[in-house]
Order: sequence, then structure tokens, then C-alpha cells
Amino acid sequence: MYDIREDDLSGADTRALLALHLAGMHARSPPGTVFALDLSGLQRPQITVWTAWRQSKIACVGALKALNTTHGEIKSMRVHPDFAGQGAGAAILDHIIGTARDRGLTRLSLETGRGPAFEAAVRLYARRGFLPGDAFADYPQTAFNQFFHVEL
Repeated sequence: MYDIREDDLSGADTRALLALHLAGMHARSPPGTVFALDLSGLQRPQITVWTAWRQSKIACVGALKALNTTHGEIKSMRVHPDFAGQGAGAAILDHIIGTARDRGLTRLSLETGRGPAFEAAVRLYARRGFLPGDAFADYPQTAFNQFFHVEL
């Protein structure tokens, strides 16, 4: 069981997990194909960030970006390595999906990479009904990235 909290990004644990996320994206992605947001990007008013905690340890981070009044984007999903395979990603994703529904969104989309580092996340998205689809928003379609969508 995880405690899901809206996060203002001020805590050291949250910042460290986001730094790990950004470093991992750059290490596992070709140049020019990383669209992960830094702290300033995640502090925009159309983005809400949550973290999952078990006791006093951060387990996962994830965010919802409002693209318009009906369409949202999942951003910055990252499970702390100490919690891999323990349901933290599913807990955050389920919370984001529920919040999106509560806000009246009817569609969620996300962009992610290809390869072994992204396979667990892609499986999680598929289990929640996300289907492969076209690029959205301002994302370029490349040989590396892929896009998923779910109707709520």
C-alpha cells in the first residue's frame, strides 16, 4: 500500500528521484529524443505532480499535464529502483487516471521510448488500456519514441 501525495517538488527525495529520471532518460535515449521535463517544466500551472510513499521512503513519481479541457498527458513516470516490481508505478498511474476522470478529461496520452529500459512501463500502460497510436501535441515521430492513448 502506498500513500499518494500531491507534491510541490520542494522535497529533496522528490528532487533526487526526478534527477534520477532525467539522467536515466538521457542515458537510454538517442540525442534529441528526450522530452522529460525538468523541475521548472513540472512547475507549470497545467501540471500536477504526485509521489507515492511507503512509510518515509519515496517509491514513485508521476504527473498529469492538461493539454486542453478533455485531453491530458502522463509525464515523468519513474519508480525508485528500490521499489521496482512492487506496484508503485501502478499506484501512481491509477491515481492519475482517476484524477483525470474526476477533472472531466476523456483521453490520456503519453510518449515514451523504445527498448529494454522502457518495456516494464509499456506493459503497465497496456494493462491499463493504453493502446499504441499517433504522435500528439508537439511531439515529433522518431524511430525511437512511441505514443500511447486511452479513452476514459
